Amino acid sequence: MAIYSHHLPQWKRDEVEEIKKLSEEYRLTGLVDLHGIPASQLQQMRRNLRGSAVLKMTRNTLIEHAFNELGGEICRTVEYVDGHSAMIYTNENPFKLYKKLQDTMTKMVAKPGDIAPEDIVVPKGPTGFPPGPIVGTLQQSGIPAAIEGGKVVIRETKTVVKAGEEINAKMADVLSKLDIKPMDVGLSLQIAFYDGTFFEPNTLAIDETEYFNNVVLAAQQAFNLSVNASYPTSTTVATIIGKAVREARNLAVEAAIYEKDVVDLIIGRASRESLAIKALVE
Repeated sequence: MAIYSHHLPQWKRDEVEEIKKLSEEYRLTGLVDLHGIPASQLQQMRRNLRGSAVLKMTRNTLIEHAFNELGGEICRTVEYVDGHSAMIYTNENPFKLYKKLQDTMTKMVAKPGDIAPEDIVVPKGPTGFPPGPIVGTLQQSGIPAAIEGGKVVIRETKTVVKAGEEINAKMADVLSKLDIKPMDVGLSLQIAFYDGTFFEPNTLAIDETEYFNNVVLAAQQAFNLSVNASYPTSTTVATIIGKAVREARNLAVEAAIYEKDVVDLIIGRASRESLAIKALVE
């Protein structure tokens, strides 16, 4: 039911209806944060997503209107609308979408007021700057700078901004001069609603290499457990039989049980032992 229809002018009504239509057409409805993305970069991102996802930019209030009108579980999406939100729609699963969006991330210089996404570290070493006022500028920002060999150097690695702290104007200027780009700029997924389930970014942030290695390790451990417990499966039955044959053969040799498959081994062992004793006696 359209809750706010009589409050909205036609162009806003059309926007709300389009959001609702797209949300019903696609398996995944998501919110992305556009904060800090330059217009030219945003257009390139839209082109890169073409064919796999639809990016819909509109006012936050209209997004809220649309989800409230849709009702059901999906209306909880409004809880995540914040800042420069935009809608994203796709039929891909949320893990694939998250990875694709992460690939749009690029490093950019910090602006005054930005929040450090992680510890910002100025590494020890030469800067490439000639001696001059830059030394004082760096020192005033808490960076141990000095002149060595006619060049400005950083004497020791220094953490200048902690993760979660605001970057002030002076520090933003210094980081820019040092060509340190701490800000990840791109389409940042805020929430994804897929087949009736909500997925937050921390759920989707999977290290693929680590995940693959864990699967391989689990498979190896399961294989070893099956073999050691003599629990046959289609994958382990050949190894279990081979192990049993070796153990039976060794037991027969050690106990001198004269079976046709091991008699040659028993005789060979006895021969070697007799030769060893003979060598000791002589």
